[in-house]
Parts: sequence; C-alpha cells; structure tokens
Amino acid sequence: MLEGKQLILATKPFAQEKRSLSWWYTLSTLCLLIASLTATLMIPYLGVRIAFSVLSGLLIVRMFIIYHDYLHHSILKNSPAANAIMTIFGIYILAPTSIWKRSHDYHHQHNSKLYSASIGSYPVATAEGFANMSRKDRRMYLFTRHPLTILFGYLFMFMIGMCVNSFVASPRRHYDALIALVVHIALSAVVVITAGWISGSYSCWYRYLSPAQSGHTCFTHSTTSPA
Repeated sequence: MLEGKQLILATKPFAQEKRSLSWWYTLSTLCLLIASLTATLMIPYLGVRIAFSVLSGLLIVRMFIIYHDYLHHSILKNSPAANAIMTIFGIYILAPTSIWKRSHDYHHQHNSKLYSASIGSYPVATAEGFANMSRKDRRMYLFTRHPLTILFGYLFMFMIGMCVNSFVASPRRHYDALIALVVHIALSAVVVITAGWISGSYSCWYRYLSPAQSGHTCFTHSTTSPA
C-alpha cells in the first residue's frame, strides 16, 4: 500500500483539471437549473410543480458543489466568464462570494476545534463545556442544531446568518450581502406585483423558496454566520 510522498505522487495525475469538462458540468448544470425553475413557475399542475421544485433544489446543490470548487480555485481559474456566473449564483443562493470564501476558508483552517470561533461550521463543545455554558449560550448551541433550524436554513443560516449579520458586521467588505438581499426582495416584489398577491406569493414559493429550502437544507451543515 502506498503511503506518504509515494501516495501523493501517485494521485497527482488525477488532480489536474480538464477545463472542457469543468465548463461542461458548469453550463449543463446551470441550464438544467434554469429549465427546472422555469417549469416550476410555468407549469400549472401542482404535483408537477412540486416535483420540479424538488429537482431544482437538487440542482442547486449540484451547482453549489461546482461553486464551492471554483472558490477553492480548483476549477475554471482566472476565467472572467466563470467569475461572472459564480458571482451571480452566489447572490442567488444568498451566499455571496466574499462571505462564502472567507467563512469557508476559516472553516478549513479551524474545523472541529473546541475553542475557536464557529465561523463556517457548527460550534463544538464537550459535555463538560456544555455544562459550564450560560443558559443563553446553551439555548443558542441547541438552536443551531435543531432540525427546524436546519429545515429553515434559507432564513436562519443564509438570509440572516450569511447576509444580514455579515453586512452589519462589515458593510464595506460584504456589500454583496446587501445586493443579495435587495435582489431577493425585489424579485419577490416584482412577482407579487405582476401576478397579484395570492398568485404572486404562490409563484414565488414554487419559483424560489421551495427549491431554495430543498437545496439549502442539504448544505447548511457546513455554514454559520461569518463575523
């Protein structure tokens, strides 16, 4: 069995990007996501809309994985077109590039450390540490792990945690968080105004909120609000 340097050298040929494949996976996933969201909005049958909504959530996860690798500079490095696509996608999923990169880089450097700021990961405490927490800290610790918090990750983790808290903490550094919030509110308002309150709210749910919850719930385990 290969170990150490020999293992690294043996796997090195597989660590090279095939740029054509990177573009294929990026563009095909993006096109499928747009098509699925369009079907979610346009098809009049409830059951079909729900099915496409779930599919959209899964495609959001797939596109997010590509987004994740791009921000790690693993694929499509130094591509202005890729940068534009990923910037827009980051705004769409309420995880703008400035916030995600900083929080996730911190997460890779400090993951699972007991005494570290819980940026980019869930806080971790021993049983003794939990017992010594204040009542407020215990409630917050349990709240971050509650199934309902994870289910509504769109609101708690992304809208509030990733965008609102980050922009309040550093407006100049995370101005894209404000852009993401404004875009989401504006798009929802446009749909409601053009389609009416009931129809607009219904369409908004199946166009964005439902697939976003499906997708965001799959990867909220890896994020908390960056300071």
